Amino acid sequence: MAVILASQSPRRQELLGRIISDFDIVPADIDEQIKEKITPEAYVQKMASEKAAYVAEQYPADLVIGCDTIVTIDGEILGKPVSRADALRMLRQLSGRTHKVYTSVVMKKGTQQSSMTVPAEVVFYELSDEEIECYLDTLEYQDKAGAYGIQGQGALLVKAIQGDYYAIMGLPIATVYRMLANFSE
Repeated sequence: MAVILASQSPRRQELLGRIISDFDIVPADIDEQIKEKITPEAYVQKMASEKAAYVAEQYPADLVIGCDTIVTIDGEILGKPVSRADALRMLRQLSGRTHKVYTSVVMKKGTQQSSMTVPAEVVFYELSDEEIECYLDTLEYQDKAGAYGIQGQGALLVKAIQGDYYAIMGLPIATVYRMLANFSE
């Protein structure tokens, strides 16, 4: 049985590599648009489940790990920015405030499935437009939920966190480690 990560995220690949050394990468090609009224927790769980199911259908004998991470504030899900202007809007919205990050992990093999959603809170410093523009110049915001990556220059925006740092990065490794141990039993 192979382990397959249903993600092309370099961060998730690096983090999973801290737990297991041998796994394959098969990105899940699913529609991630929000089409219905749904809570952030339900949405992130649904996306991780759909990613795992999409890849597991192609590889039913293997263990597939699907993940999704979202940033929320004021009940709004801040996905990946579609433009620099969208990223600017998001970072202004997060400036000086606390927001929530949810990462959901779904493991699927055949008819077996296990899932966990790990929340965390992030507090941003009050950011000037100049600070935001300097951050945007790094291009790090691209392809990142909430328009920042805490593991890079985005760390300079963060005043405090509460919860699992690795969940904020996109793969809560301690949770995944335990899920893998329980899944193989």
